Amino acid sequence: MVDKILFVCGSLNQTTMMHQIAQNLPQADSYFTPYFAEGVIGLAAKAHLADFSILGGRHQRATLAYLHQQKLKVDSGNKNKDYDLVVTGSDLIIPRSIQSSRLLLVQEGMLEKAGLRFELVKQNLIPRWFANTAAMGLSQLYDVFCVASEGYRQLFISRGIMPEKLVVTGIPNFDNAAAYLHNHFEKRGYVLVATSSIRETMKPDKRMDFLLKVKQLAKGKEIIFKLHPNEEPHRAIREIRSLFPKESILINGNLHEMIANSAMLIAQNSSAIFTALALGKQVYSDLDEEAMLKLLPLQNGGNSARLIAEQCHRLLASPLDVLRPHAGQVNLQRFFTFKFKKESSFKLPVWFS
Repeated sequence: MVDKILFVCGSLNQTTMMHQIAQNLPQADSYFTPYFAEGVIGLAAKAHLADFSILGGRHQRATLAYLHQQKLKVDSGNKNKDYDLVVTGSDLIIPRSIQSSRLLLVQEGMLEKAGLRFELVKQNLIPRWFANTAAMGLSQLYDVFCVASEGYRQLFISRGIMPEKLVVTGIPNFDNAAAYLHNHFEKRGYVLVATSSIRETMKPDKRMDFLLKVKQLAKGKEIIFKLHPNEEPHRAIREIRSLFPKESILINGNLHEMIANSAMLIAQNSSAIFTALALGKQVYSDLDEEAMLKLLPLQNGGNSARLIAEQCHRLLASPLDVLRPHAGQVNLQRFFTFKFKKESSFKLPVWFS
């Protein structure tokens, strides 16, 4: 029998990562879906109330355009519901319909700082998606979690993730920075500014202070701005133009190739910082460079997708009752529990998380 695999996409970065993994599983019957939710959140997404996120809007359009361009089989929202394995780049929302399949989680990129919202998620007081990527892995509903580096493995363990579920494979798009040096981006030697989608994740962003810092660091050199794909572009362009009336502002394009041709990267908290550090570029960001070097994804010559595919094979060869010996017991992670008294509690259903 041919194994059926569903790849859950999201941002274009996640989508291309899923495609690379699927290419290393040529014998499987592979399908792809944009990121999706069920229940109340699913209804909100269908009403376009989540278009600012990977549940809809330009992210879903970009994912579907890529999947159709690559002639990949699409099963939007897991309508088939009969997959042997599901591979996803995020566990902030784990729809109930995929929880009965083997589940492999792949780290997408850099994590946000673990602040107050992360602590509230750990205490089951708010849904995981409120903490965005800081809460990655906290569902623990997956069978294997493929991570970028040993540094990240240790970070996830410190955040309460079960060590036996963590496998260091590296992650596609960040495992072969040297390959980006061979590109067709025409310009060279500029200062590249990569903005972030901090405000879109409901966090404060002193954007004008950041832009003033850019002006100070660039010292009159040519500047190219590359907007984060998740941020609202009209507002970002308006803010940049108030201080930089003539500099190039790019919405599309390969950021990694732009980094490869730049002399300096100025960023906030973009995962692309990893590419710049791997290529030895001068980097100014909101993050601690020494800490980032410890977390730097494995540079394994582009073999991460193959290593992740090997983990897929391992899961497919393992019966579910072996992977989840306690699956028949009540899974407390499917509920948010608010304890008012020792002997009583109030639970919200799985669709809320």
